[in-house]
Amino acid sequence: MARASRLRKLGNYLRPHWRSTTAGIAALLIVNGIGIYIPLQIKSAIDTLGITFRFDQILSYVVLILVLATVMWFVRMASRVLLFGVGRQVEFDLKQKIFNHLLRQEPAYFAANAVGDLISRATSDVENIRRLVGFAVLSLANTFFAYALTLPAMFLIDAKLSLLALSVYPFMLILVNLFSHRLRSQQLNVQEELSGLSELIQEDMSGMALIKIYAQEENERRAFGEVNRGLLKANLRLALTRNLLFPILTAMGYGSALILLWFGGGAIARGEITVGSFIALLIFVERLAFPTALLGFTITAYQRGEVSIDRIEAILGVEPEIQDAPNAIPLAIDQVKGKLTAQDLTFRYPKAETPALDHLNFTILPGETIAIVGPIGSGKSTLANALPRLLDIAPGELFVDSYDITQLRLEDLRGAIAYVPQESFLFSTTIQNNIRYGQPFADQSDVEYAAKTAQIHSEILNFPHHYDTIVGERGITLSGGQRQRTALARALLVDSPILILDDALSSVDNQTATQILKNLSEGTMRKTVVFISHQLSAAAMTDRIFVMDQGRIVQIGTHSELLAEPGLYRSLWEQNKLEEVLTE
Repeated sequence: MARASRLRKLGNYLRPHWRSTTAGIAALLIVNGIGIYIPLQIKSAIDTLGITFRFDQILSYVVLILVLATVMWFVRMASRVLLFGVGRQVEFDLKQKIFNHLLRQEPAYFAANAVGDLISRATSDVENIRRLVGFAVLSLANTFFAYALTLPAMFLIDAKLSLLALSVYPFMLILVNLFSHRLRSQQLNVQEELSGLSELIQEDMSGMALIKIYAQEENERRAFGEVNRGLLKANLRLALTRNLLFPILTAMGYGSALILLWFGGGAIARGEITVGSFIALLIFVERLAFPTALLGFTITAYQRGEVSIDRIEAILGVEPEIQDAPNAIPLAIDQVKGKLTAQDLTFRYPKAETPALDHLNFTILPGETIAIVGPIGSGKSTLANALPRLLDIAPGELFVDSYDITQLRLEDLRGAIAYVPQESFLFSTTIQNNIRYGQPFADQSDVEYAAKTAQIHSEILNFPHHYDTIVGERGITLSGGQRQRTALARALLVDSPILILDDALSSVDNQTATQILKNLSEGTMRKTVVFISHQLSAAAMTDRIFVMDQGRIVQIGTHSELLAEPGLYRSLWEQNKLEEVLTE
């Protein structure tokens, strides 16, 4: 991203807060204006009192300078509050924007991008931009006004001495420019190392049970040490560069005062300059020394901000592959009958040699319960993800009722479909809140009815606090079957006309799974149920069974019809019965 583009992005971040930014910069102009006026008053006081000494004159100058210094202090504080406040506002806006943008992305985006890296960009990088629009803008504006107002005042007093005192400043700017690229490169390295560390911590925290099971604590400790050491080295390299640059800048800044002292003394002796003018020049040089020395810190903040702008815009610049079509069709949930139709449905994952779904054709009638079975990798879960358009399906291949799903509003399509995946995610809150996730204000009676249908109600009552029991992160305090049935209750509570169960009862015994399907067929007749499972005993009681293999539907029929003919289903059934005998 070119520097001009970064500046445009920075301008976009600041635009909503232009009033506060303008007021803060204007306050800095006033501060620097007063900062020029005070040395001129000191010059006048010294030169006047050197001729005629009067106490009342001293008092008047003291009072005036004290008042000006007080006003300058208050205005300076106002500028800092305004500009640092803008930085905090930009930080808030960016975090909100990033989070809203991530909510629009499809699941495949998070499979391709490390969650730890995304967290680092949404926190550490946003904080760097806050510093850029707060501290760096304040410092750059202050430096600009300091030079713009101080240099004319110095040249009006004595151009020759001013040029001599400022002779080191071009070398300071050259030095800053030489170090600029190195600082940016090293800052980028620090940010990448920090992202890697965040990613490793996030993965290890999520997979702690697996680490314990395989006793890999030492390997993980070693891996963390290597990544942490990489971050340390990157930070030390950056610190070394900064610690070389900043002291040199500071020394060069104060070197100008030494030059002024050397040549100014002779000028006073020769009567070329008054003592008051010399003191004013010293104060002006001092005024320029601090912002010039601070320029190193400012550049570091700017380099960090530039890197972070690139990293954040890399997120915000990714448009979701799956989004509403222009003039997307709205669909009221109460109008959905639940008919599902596939016409030559084909889908291939990126870089895959063979399609995951290969020319599927079927019709599922409203209120029908369909089981989809087949060996692992046959395309069952891909089909489940295609129905709510979690995959980028081509137009004209998949329909809800008579509507092409690619032409429906995503919110309406997914509102019509309740989807329970095999990996049932639960939030770190109460069981009641997890079940209510899709309907936050549902009555307790409705929550309990959904739990009863999902065969989890009686077990919830055995928990210490019943429905107010905290389930822990990702539902870790529940068994696999309890998590799946809680997730099923959550899907049932929204009462969508279409329900997809993608192996969502794999951790539930056959008897309970069969009872759940019976509850669904008896209690929700208008609901279309797509039951993807390896539990053939439960699948046998559905209205029809689709048998998939290598992305194709190779058989369709009822349980008895499919058993009556040779084929994959009968082989799977015989294998299932043999496994049941062996496990008894």
